[in-house]
Amino acid sequence: MTAHTLGGTLTIGGRGVPRIGYGMGSLHRSAEAADGHQDAIGVLEAAYDLGVRMFDTAHFYGDGLANQLIREALGTHRDELLIASKVGARSTPEGPFPMAAAQKPSELRDSVEINLRTLETDRLDLVYMRRMDAQPGLIADGDQQVPLEDQLSELLALREEGKILGIGLSHVSLEQLRTAYGHGAEVQAVQNIYGLIDRHDQALLDLCAEQGTAWIPYFPLGGGFHNAPRVADDGTVQRIAAANGLTASQVGQAWLLHCAPNTALISGTSQIAHLKENVAAGDVQLSDEEWSELDTLG
Repeated sequence: MTAHTLGGTLTIGGRGVPRIGYGMGSLHRSAEAADGHQDAIGVLEAAYDLGVRMFDTAHFYGDGLANQLIREALGTHRDELLIASKVGARSTPEGPFPMAAAQKPSELRDSVEINLRTLETDRLDLVYMRRMDAQPGLIADGDQQVPLEDQLSELLALREEGKILGIGLSHVSLEQLRTAYGHGAEVQAVQNIYGLIDRHDQALLDLCAEQGTAWIPYFPLGGGFHNAPRVADDGTVQRIAAANGLTASQVGQAWLLHCAPNTALISGTSQIAHLKENVAAGDVQLSDEEWSELDTLG
């Protein structure tokens, strides 16, 4: 396959990884279709062949199916990979919604253990604590409203045991991120909604850059379950893409890599052609004027 830069490398937990990773949030759905399982395996194998080494998963993606796919496709490459997972929710395949809050410290431990089992690994390289305090997404209520400090203490214990190597945060506020730094969590990465059009969490990105924390946004191209404006629909993005023989999505991803050196991408896809397009976003070079035009959006 064609060699790509994958946007260079980013240090997470003391190790360098390519800045373009792969997100498992949707692949499990295509794997459930007829003949889809083997196709999904092929996509993951192609990602590895293209140089992708960071894979973002969770047991609640398809009730363990996402982890199974990683295990089957990439298990022999385990030591080369940075596998990131999430805790804070549990799979509910029998319910009206595929997941429910699991914010209690004991539930975080259970989630780590089930991720270890379904991935058939002895450690998780990075674990995000996915908070549920604000929309979009589930809102924790009742006894699921747990202080962040209690959750961090459990993750620190799991790290001391060697079951997780790094702690991350997802869907958090600026105040919560500051709390985590003050709690001694040594936050390795933060996942919040952020992209070229939607930059409401710019202050968190700035703090992450200051602290040397990786910024790995989700829904970086808009859309998602909260129907945010799509980067690919923006006229300026479309014009710059057409002028450079790129897709609008590639421009949106390239801008994220350009805007801050601590940013990495975890776009997912079920199509190898789309995967190659995503990976090639790491090679995009635009003029200073074009980058400036993009900077004025959002």
